[in-house]
Amino acid sequence: MSDEPQPQHGNQGWAPREPGQGPGQGPRQGPGSGQVPPGVPGGKQKKQRRRRTGWRRIFPTWRMVLGTFITVVLLVIGFFALGYYLVKIPPANAAATKQSNVYLYADGSQLARDGEVNRENVTLAQISKDAQHAVLAAEDRDFYTESAVDPKAMIRAAWNTATGKGRQSGSTITQQYVKNYYLGQEQTVTRKVKEFFISIKLDREKSKDDILEGYLNTSYFGRNAYGVQAAAQAYYGVDATDLTVGQGAYLAALLNAPSEYDVIAHPENKSAAVARWNYVLDGMVKKKWLSASDRAAVKFPSPKEAKGSAGMSGQRGYLVQAVRDYLTSNKIIDEDTLATGGYRITTTIQKPKQDAFIEAVDDQVMDNLDKKNRKVDTYVRAGGVAIDPATGKVVAMYGGIDYTQQYVNNATRRDYQVGSTFKPFVLASAVQNDSQTQDGRTITPNTVYDGTDKRPVEGWDGGSYAPENEDGVSYGDITVRTATDKSVNSVYAQLAVDVGPAKVKQTAIGLGLPSGTPDLTATPSIALGPATASVLDMAEAYATLANHGKHGTYTLVEKISNDGAADVKLPKQKTRQVISREAADTTTSVLQSVVDGGTGTAAQAADRPAAGKTGTAEEDQAAWFAGYTPDLATVVAVMGQDPDTGAHKSLYGALGETRINGGGYPAQIWAQFTKSALDGTEASDFDLRLQPGAEEPDFPTDESADEPSATGGQVNGGATTGGTETPAQTGGQTQGRTQGQTDGGTTTTGGTTTDGGATDGGTATTGSTTDGGTTTTGGGTTDGGTTTEGGTADGGTDIGGTDIGTIAGAGPLTRPDTRKP
Repeated sequence: MSDEPQPQHGNQGWAPREPGQGPGQGPRQGPGSGQVPPGVPGGKQKKQRRRRTGWRRIFPTWRMVLGTFITVVLLVIGFFALGYYLVKIPPANAAATKQSNVYLYADGSQLARDGEVNRENVTLAQISKDAQHAVLAAEDRDFYTESAVDPKAMIRAAWNTATGKGRQSGSTITQQYVKNYYLGQEQTVTRKVKEFFISIKLDREKSKDDILEGYLNTSYFGRNAYGVQAAAQAYYGVDATDLTVGQGAYLAALLNAPSEYDVIAHPENKSAAVARWNYVLDGMVKKKWLSASDRAAVKFPSPKEAKGSAGMSGQRGYLVQAVRDYLTSNKIIDEDTLATGGYRITTTIQKPKQDAFIEAVDDQVMDNLDKKNRKVDTYVRAGGVAIDPATGKVVAMYGGIDYTQQYVNNATRRDYQVGSTFKPFVLASAVQNDSQTQDGRTITPNTVYDGTDKRPVEGWDGGSYAPENEDGVSYGDITVRTATDKSVNSVYAQLAVDVGPAKVKQTAIGLGLPSGTPDLTATPSIALGPATASVLDMAEAYATLANHGKHGTYTLVEKISNDGAADVKLPKQKTRQVISREAADTTTSVLQSVVDGGTGTAAQAADRPAAGKTGTAEEDQAAWFAGYTPDLATVVAVMGQDPDTGAHKSLYGALGETRINGGGYPAQIWAQFTKSALDGTEASDFDLRLQPGAEEPDFPTDESADEPSATGGQVNGGATTGGTETPAQTGGQTQGRTQGQTDGGTTTTGGTTTDGGATDGGTATTGSTTDGGTTTTGGGTTDGGTTTEGGTADGGTDIGGTDIGTIAGAGPLTRPDTRKP
């Protein structure tokens, strides 16, 4: 090998260093170095990308982002083009040839079938401009200037629905028309995709006027009215061309909730309907379709009374309406979907019980009306609901005289005060919350309150409140049980304050009253029943008491199927303990007293162990009886309403009676129905678990104005307050005023009792008592009671926490057992 230097080649591994270069200081190779890397022919260098290292590797490059975006855009365009090509405008859907819904009794026999579709198509020129503008203001204010679909609105509606703000529609009028006429109401992705593409195609093929005309002719307005012409006739008895601004705005408001906003069928929803009506009018002003001055002059146009179709006569229409409301309010089927028909709905209504309810109302009330000679008899209405407490199933419902004559369902309306039928909720709340009186006594049925008429309540800082008792009667000191028997307002107003009105309200809601019940306010007056719950609401609440405090939302539907498809899923019936068993059962015990000897004695005709409460609204506009046996909870109301104006009317003089109260006709209807409905079944007694101290004394005290009393043998002991005995005196005398004695009766130690103490038509005699227990003949008669001649008080016997005197020669004074087995 030669020692001379060899020529260097580009692929050989060394090169002479420049002066001053050392290890690691050679010329840089790579991009921009000007050097040719080994193995690159032609002397051209290939640039190498620097690899991403560390945390940078987790982020996509801009090339990846751009590539993905372009791919997505191309896919969307391709999907859109494919959808537009494949989705055709179909023929009219079944809505144009609507099927009937079939409603069945619980045994499978037919209850009713929907009638024919009420629709009359008209041209756009036959619809008043005001009505057109009202619909646009309500549903799609930019209809004439926007495209067929509004993606922004659709995304917003989907977001609001997903985030719990309620199911909302982001559809334009074009999309709604496509849904109404070409597709259906089902809430599926497939239907929404078809709706999207058909709307775009339709917008290209038809004018905006044609689409608006189609929409106005296919929309559902309630009252079985499809299209604006049918709606104009159903609600106002005019043609669509004659609709005023106010009328058009109301029909437009109905599109949002057709049945719910019918202020005749659901007067309790009027405020919501009027709010929607105002929204429509304000939209018309905003779009300059209505001047502000004209807007201010528009008054809400109340629609006329509706008339049901002939196929819905009698009770059928009321039951169908109630079932529809149940399905839509519980979001089982929405109203538009249900309106398309084809459903077979088995209800919980039991035909024998339904027939028994009709017969009871007819026998007790309707057959006794004299509408020709007594105008007030034309005002009489009735409503009733019966619920199985164990299952929550509505087994019977009476809605009115006839659906074709009176459209409003008296069983579900919420515009009449419930009166004193609310009082048991106050007592239940007191026991549930271990409430105490103002002076620290635990509240039980035996707790004593002052029943003086117009006595101001104590402990309430919301202002003065002194309620009047019925007929202005003062009762003096009486127990809660007696105050319930006699429905004493002054006692229950104070009781509500002692419990706390907010707690009372919460108990009522827990038992079954809707939280939005009108006039259900947390004030002392809550105890007197100004709330306007429906008969159905009250039946649900009383069924909870009958079920020992376990509440399950009522149900009206057993099963739903549609043209052989899978059955519609129904919500599971869940029950929960809303108040303790002791609270519910103690209330039941007190309500048994109301039936045994209080204002509800007419209910004894059911021949069953029963508990119940009467109630009367202000000015006798409604009378109630709410009661239950262990097997059936039923509420009945008789109401007064002008058949022409719909205004509430007093029932003074109805049926030839001076007054109509809950213990009269409502209790009589209740008794006849309950007896018939449970005929053939074994009677069962209440199985009660009472609050400590709630047991009813086996012997009467002087405070009981409803039981036979004896004077001449004085009570050996003092007044009993809340079950607590005061010290006894010797010689059989009482100390101070005897518990439960009514106005005017005063006893002094060893002194004289004057002015009797009878109430409710009773008579009283005077008598003197001498120290040592010797008495003259005397006594008191109360409410049909008896007068007993007394002898010498023989010490006395302590029974149930109260000292009861004995009558010489007659043995202990006992209370007759009037309770049904």
